[in-house]
Amino acid sequence: MKTKSFTIASFFICLFTLTSMTTVQDTQIFEGVYDGNEDYGYNFIGMDQDGEEFTMTFQNIDEVLLKSFNLNTDKLVGSKFTVSYTSKTEKSEDEDGYEDDVEVYTITALKKL
Repeated sequence: MKTKSFTIASFFICLFTLTSMTTVQDTQIFEGVYDGNEDYGYNFIGMDQDGEEFTMTFQNIDEVLLKSFNLNTDKLVGSKFTVSYTSKTEKSEDEDGYEDDVEVYTITALKKL
């Protein structure tokens, strides 16, 4: 009986440990004007709470969205969008071998306003 209890307890400890290590990617929403794309991503201009402009750059976009909204051309520059996106932290290493955490933003949905 002790072996069975120990096995069940071990199972739940392992399950808890594995699920706590999973990164949750909550979808966030941003509203801004499309400003074009560069080699490093797709740029949108937004306004903060103080009325100041800022640039939000998204490094990735869902391929299905590019068929509906071709952000690789200048046709949509100046258009206002609601952007749904996820963010993920990745490690990058520079030429000196130093690691840095980099936020990578991926567009998951677009709605033209």
